[in-house]
Formats: sequence, structure tokens, C-alpha cells
Amino acid sequence: MPLTTPSVFPPESHVFQKFPSRRSVVHSTKGIVSCTQPLAAKCGIQVLEAGGNCADAAVAVAAGLNMTEPCSTGIGGDMFCLFYDAKTKKVSAMNGSGRSGSKCTLETIRGSLGLKEGEFGKIPMSSVHAVSVPGAPAGWVDTVLRFGSGKVSMEQILAPAIELGEKGFPVSEGVAFFWDKSEPQIRQASPNGSEMLKKDPSAKDGVRAPKAGEIMKNPTLAKTFRALAAEGKKGFYTGRIASELVKVVQDLGGHLELDDLAHHLETGTEPVNPISLKFRGQNVSKLLKDAVLGGKDGEDVGLELWEHPPNGQGIVALMALGIIQELEAAGKIPTWNPGDFNSAPYLHAIIESLRIAFADASWFVTDPNVEKVPTDSLVSPPYLAERAELFDATRASEIPHHGSPAFLSSDTVYFAVSDSEGNGISFINSNYGGFGTCIIPAGCGFTLQNRAANFSLDADHPNALAPRKRPYHTIIPAAVTNLHDGSLHSVYGVMGGFMQPQGHVQVLLGQVVGQLNPQQALDAPRVCIGAGMSRGGASDRVVFVEEGMPEETVEGLRKLGHEVEVVRDTERAQFGRGQIIRWSVDPVEKIGSWSAGSDPRGDGGAYPL
Repeated sequence: MPLTTPSVFPPESHVFQKFPSRRSVVHSTKGIVSCTQPLAAKCGIQVLEAGGNCADAAVAVAAGLNMTEPCSTGIGGDMFCLFYDAKTKKVSAMNGSGRSGSKCTLETIRGSLGLKEGEFGKIPMSSVHAVSVPGAPAGWVDTVLRFGSGKVSMEQILAPAIELGEKGFPVSEGVAFFWDKSEPQIRQASPNGSEMLKKDPSAKDGVRAPKAGEIMKNPTLAKTFRALAAEGKKGFYTGRIASELVKVVQDLGGHLELDDLAHHLETGTEPVNPISLKFRGQNVSKLLKDAVLGGKDGEDVGLELWEHPPNGQGIVALMALGIIQELEAAGKIPTWNPGDFNSAPYLHAIIESLRIAFADASWFVTDPNVEKVPTDSLVSPPYLAERAELFDATRASEIPHHGSPAFLSSDTVYFAVSDSEGNGISFINSNYGGFGTCIIPAGCGFTLQNRAANFSLDADHPNALAPRKRPYHTIIPAAVTNLHDGSLHSVYGVMGGFMQPQGHVQVLLGQVVGQLNPQQALDAPRVCIGAGMSRGGASDRVVFVEEGMPEETVEGLRKLGHEVEVVRDTERAQFGRGQIIRWSVDPVEKIGSWSAGSDPRGDGGAYPL
């Protein structure tokens, strides 16, 4: 008999990386899927091979990731996407986030949590009151309807993930670590925890978390996918799945009702206008000028960063990048060269710009359909220049207060897909924290998200909980276009709660300032700060620095007054996991080519068609 699966892996440990390693940039002229799970990438590749475009493939990847990495994402969560149409050179956005229930008033939830009048409190991440209506199922269907090729059906798109669930798949190392860590909560959160655990007669109650390399099956999730494929959105938001979702929530004391799911079925996914910032700083025009095919003198060479608008936090990345641009224009920071990348002064400017941006976002970002959000003003050059005045190059600042612009009128999967037509999609799907609440509707095979934990329970806060409102959302896809002609530069993103806009800024500047290729930009060590509401209190003063950052940089940040904490091994997950797919054209052959990188902090990679 052959050896068993455990023989492949060393004893379990928290060591992230035994030896230094490297990855190369992956290239293809036909398309690429870049994500955290190889088997999920294969789902997308199969759809591309069947004639689907990048949007069709993205939904296949999302479903595959739900199967293979449920500790981060799932159909019980939310999604956002940015789609670049090569024919029109237009970036489109879609908001697939769910809403609170109609009975989820501030008074009701505060009472259910036992909070007294005037007492500060938050919705716990594990609470049933953190469950909001899942937006992902409608988002998947609407992505295909709005951006898809029309050449493949939902049955074809979801078939590869369904096969993984029914026949089983080997569990990757990173996922196995987090699955094991979450097993106690999965068991305790609802009576249906066994659906998300591996059957093993020798284990307690006959189930346990799967180990790396072991085969995991999830036939109940496959059944859920079959319902969505056959019936569309109605297969999720009405009927058996909807009834089981509402039942488990209400049995645990929650307030969602069937009418809340029916409401999302009708109003659900929202096409929105993406927001952007034109970036001409840090010698980007000099860097790119010679690379413009058929370039002419006087062209506006630079980059335009596109983000999803509020209730997403993409505006943080735009504001931070805009503040950095204003600081350079005012002479408060230099025009950096590659040798400055990840130096103390370089990171100091990024950290301080992010602090200022988060101070505004933590107050202003909420559901724009319920509260007025001054999006245009927050990213306007005059306001960014005003906020840049808070920067001091010689020392770390105190936590800033939000500004006053004029009102002019936790765990996630991010992935990117491109196709042979030159289209690209930046797609993000999330449970929020790990498996979300770990609450499982009976016979459905997925956990419910804990996104409503992001609501404020302060009645005076713009992001205060209210019925059928969407909370501040951490998940954000990004895209970059070239200023001179609107062509695509890249689709990219960095997943991981409040790390996401921080990763967007650092990875983009890594390519501009550090002159790094897509893979190197993702390999580079990163920093992470508190978001003013992610951990609260004094800890928001801490700058978390990833293992591998030069010691000179760490000490330099401390001398500037930053409270630095170096994060090592598996705890490095807090720095997120990113993907980048860039587009370029061979100057001789005039043939377009995709070039991709995938974060070494994840289990996956970039896979060419």
C-alpha cells in the first residue's frame, strides 16, 4: 500500500517559510487567472477554454474558491468587481454587498446585545447580529448577465466547482491551518457545523477540520450551487435555501426575515460609477514615456487608479495616493528613486498619508443610498492638499481627526482574470472575518458572513446601523489605466480587511518607485496600520511591519516616533494576499500580452490559458 497523505507534510508549525523562495512573472497572450487556490484557478481556466470571457471565468473562480478556501470567502458573503472593457476602454463597477434586515433597527440590535442607553458597544464578529443579507449570489449572476460573454451558461460556469464539492479536493496548506484554527467556532456557531468539517469516524462526533493534502467533500454546497445554476437568483433568495438561512438566524436570536432576502432579490446588485485619481507624481511619466507604443511629445503620461466607491473603502487608497502626490508637489517629500523603496522616510510618508485617509473614511464611508457621502470632495486636489498639511516629515503624528469636506451635491479572497479579447476583471468576494460567523444554514454547505459587525452602534455616526442599510465595506477591487489613451495598465488588489487600501498603495508605488515587476511588487514586505476602528484605542498607534523589512527601516521608523511591531510567520497573514495582472504590447510583433504576479502569502499562483 502507498504512504498516506500526512507523509507529504512536515509536522505542523507556525513557521511561514522554511527557506527563501521566489516566483517568476507568468505570461500569456490568451488570458490569465491569478488567485490563491490552484484548483479554483482551474475552474476559471475551464470556462475560458469553453469560450467564456474573464467575467464568466471570474464567477467560476469565486465558486471554486468558496469550495477550496471557505475560511476566506463564500456565497454567504458579499462581492464587488471592476470590469475593464477593451472595446470601449471603460471601467465599470458593480456593488454586490448585502443589506441589514428590515427589523434591524439600532434600538433592536443594541437591546439584543444587552447594551444600555449611552453605553459604547460593537456587534461581535461571532454574533448572529453580524449577519447581513448575502450579496454574493446575486452578484455572481449579475456579473455574468452584465459583463459575461453570453457564450456560456451558469450551469457551465458553476460545473467545475460543483465537481470539486461532489468528488472532493485536496486541501491546501494555508487553508488547512485556518480551518483547524476555526474548528471550535464552526462546531459551536450552529447545529450544522458538521457540514463544513471532514467526515472521520475516529474524530469527535465523527468530523474534524481537514488537514493539508487530505480530501474534503462538500456536497451540500454543490447542491446550493446547482440551485443557483438552475434557478438563478431565485434559487438562493427564495425557496429551500432562503428558508434555511432565515431559520438558523432566527433560531439563534437574529432578526433577518424571508422578506429581507426577497428585497435583495429585487434590488440586489447595484451598477455604480467607479471613482478614480489621476497620478502623475514620482516621475511616473518619465518611467512610462519610453514604453508608450507610438508615443508623441506632449502626451499626458501617467496612471489613473480606479476604485469602487463607498460603501467600499477604496477611497482610502485614492486619498492616500493623492496626499502623497500633494506632498511631493509641495516639496514636503522628495521624488523618490528605486533605492528609497521601503526606506524609513518612504514608509513614513505612506503611513502618515494612510492615517489621514483612514481618519476621514472611518467617519464618512457608509451606504450612499442612505447617507450623503462627499466622495468627490474627499478626492479633490484642494481638499487633499489641505489634509496634506497635517504631515510632518520629522515625526509620527497623533491619530488625526476626520476633516470637513464640502458636500457638493478581515479575511477575503481577491483574484484577477483576463481574457484573449483584452478584457480584465478585478473581483473580490468575502465572508469578512475568516469563516464569517461560522453559522451554517442546514443542508446548504456555506457559512454566513459577519459584515454587519462593521456598523457603528452610535446613533450620531454616518455608518450607524439602520434597517436595510449597507455598512462600511473593507473589500475593494482595483484597476489602473494609462492616462494617455485609457488603455489598461493592470487589474490588481490586495485582500485582507483594513489592509486592502494600504496594500493597493504600497503595491502600486512598488511598481512606480521601486520599479518592481508584478511579482516583485507582491513579494516585497509591507506595513499595516490600524484603521481607526479595526482594533480601536491605543493599538491604532501601532505600525505593524512585516518580517523581512530591513532592520535599518524598522529602526528608522522608531526614531520617527512610530510604535513598531514586527510580525512574523503565519501572523503575516494580516498583510494580505494580492494578485496583479498587467497588460502590454510587444513593440515588434504588436501582439498583446498579459503578465501576472501572485502573492507568496497565499497558496495559489498565476495560471495562463
